Order: sequence, then C-alpha cells, then structure tokens
Amino acid sequence: MAEQLGLNKIALQTVSGDASFRRYFRAETESPQGLATIIAVDSPPEKENNEDFIRIARSLVDHGFNAPEVIAVDASRGFMLLSDLGDRLLLPELSSHSVEKHYTVAMETLLALQLQLKPEELPLPSYDHARLMDEMALFSDWFIPRYLAYTLSPEQETAFLHAYELLAQSAQAQPQVFVHRDYHARNIMLLEDNKQGLIDFQDAVWGPISYDLVSLLRDCYVRWPREQTLAWATGYFNQAQKAGLLDAQCSEGDFLKYFEWMGMQRHFKAVGIFSRLNYRDDKPVYLGDIPRTYSYLLEVSAAYEELTALHAVLKDLAVCLMDKNPDAVTLLEPLV
Repeated sequence: MAEQLGLNKIALQTVSGDASFRRYFRAETESPQGLATIIAVDSPPEKENNEDFIRIARSLVDHGFNAPEVIAVDASRGFMLLSDLGDRLLLPELSSHSVEKHYTVAMETLLALQLQLKPEELPLPSYDHARLMDEMALFSDWFIPRYLAYTLSPEQETAFLHAYELLAQSAQAQPQVFVHRDYHARNIMLLEDNKQGLIDFQDAVWGPISYDLVSLLRDCYVRWPREQTLAWATGYFNQAQKAGLLDAQCSEGDFLKYFEWMGMQRHFKAVGIFSRLNYRDDKPVYLGDIPRTYSYLLEVSAAYEELTALHAVLKDLAVCLMDKNPDAVTLLEPLV
C-alpha cells in the first residue's frame, strides 16, 4: 500500500483495539508533501464486515459527516488505510461539567444522520424481529447459564420470553431510520472546534429511531441518573418531531417508553455479548461492564407494570451477580 500511495516511509504504532478481531495502527508517513499520519487497519475479511464498513464510510463522508476517509484497500487480505481522526475518545473526557456540551453535539449529529441517510441511497439490513430476538437470547444463552451458572425455572423462562417479545414489538413499532448500532462514548471521536467523528459503524442497519439515542444516553461504559437521561431523551423527541421524524400522534410518553424499552433490548444483548467475549473469545475485560449495564435492566423493568414478572426474575439474578462480582453491590443492591 505504501508503494500505491507513493509513500517513502511508514512507521507503525499500535492503537487501542476493540471487542472485534480488527487491529489498528497509526502510521506516520513521509511523502513529497511532508509528514502525516493515517490509520492502518488489519481486519480479517473472513471475520469482519469490511465491505459494509467501506460502503458506509464513503456514504457518511459524502454526506458531510466526520467519518474516516478510505484511502486504500486490499480487500483480499483485509488491509485498509484510513484518514486519522485522532485519539481523543469521548468517554475519558465526559464529566458532569462537560457532558451537556458533548451530548448536545452528539444528538445533533444523530438527528442529522437520521434525516439525511436514506435506504434507497444506502441499502442496509433491517433490524427485524428475528434479529432483535436473537440478540436478546444472548443474555439467556451466555450470561445466565455460563456466567451466573443459574438455571431458570419454566416460569422464569416464560417471563423472559414474554418480555423479549414485548421489547421486540416496541422496537418494530417505532419509525425506522439509519441506526449506527454502536453510537456511544467509545465510538465517538472528539475533533477540533467541538466537532465529533464517527467510527465502528460497519454493522449499521435500518431500525428503531430510539436505538442510537439510548446507546448514547444509557451507555454501557458510563452512567447518568435516569431522570437526566429522560430529560435528554425528551429534548431529542421535541427536535425529532419538529424535523418530521416523528408524527404528531407520537406523544412524549410514547417516545420515552420506546426509548426505555429499546434500552432494555440493547442491554440484554450487551450483557450477553460481554459474557460471550469472556467465554468464547478469551476477552474478560468486558466483564467489569456487566454490573453497570445490568443496573439499567433492573431500573427500567421496575418502572413498567408489563415487566413486573421479568423484574422479579432480574432481582433474583442480581443476587447471584453480586455474589459472583462483589464490585456490583454498590450499583445493584439499591435496586434489588
């Protein structure tokens, strides 16, 4: 690739990776134009969705969003060279003093994504019923029996299946828009002039309008009070309705229920994935994020009568989780 780009020299420096099989390197290049940095990606094509990453990245750039520009590709080997968005992730710079500023920009960007990207221009899979249910099943398949070593009773299994169906139906009832699927503080880059960049969007779909919003506001890696997240979500509802993404028949209460139930679907998936990363992929680091993510499940299920049976089971499992991980007590004990 260096020869293709006319570069005289490349020095590689490892960049932090993620939960996938991809590896990232920052390359300092020397060309006739001078020194510059680009990102080199080793993304095994048999394990990663490289074609969609390239296609979506180009669409985002074409629409004026701050996404990596694809400079060169070796598709057969899974190598890519991308423009460098820097190394300032949003997560470490979030605080009670800065969150309002950063989330305002992130929600403005999200609204623009939903307004500008159209399915006829960017064909993507649909977040259909089967996909929603399969994702929630990760919780039942990997977290409960593997991490907790807990066996559900038939009544408890029924409570989960009933709740999963309610959550999937709620997701499908929402307006369907472009969904990044991992729109959170570890995938938003901070750029100059208070701008933000987008990464890790290769699994994007057409799906529920509240999905990316809840990914941002009820992040698995940082937690804000429920009342604050509902206030932010209400502000987003008002903007989305003004923009025509939500019709007048969708009330604030309807949207907040969409938002909270969408969060439960996502958090069931995330807890299952964190468990699977440990047992299948030998990546135990994400186990530490389970208590925070699980706390959302307890908090939201307690607020809706339709989820009463589920909440009772989640409380039982929370006791097991606190026994397994004593660090979870601070987060979970007040909710049990």
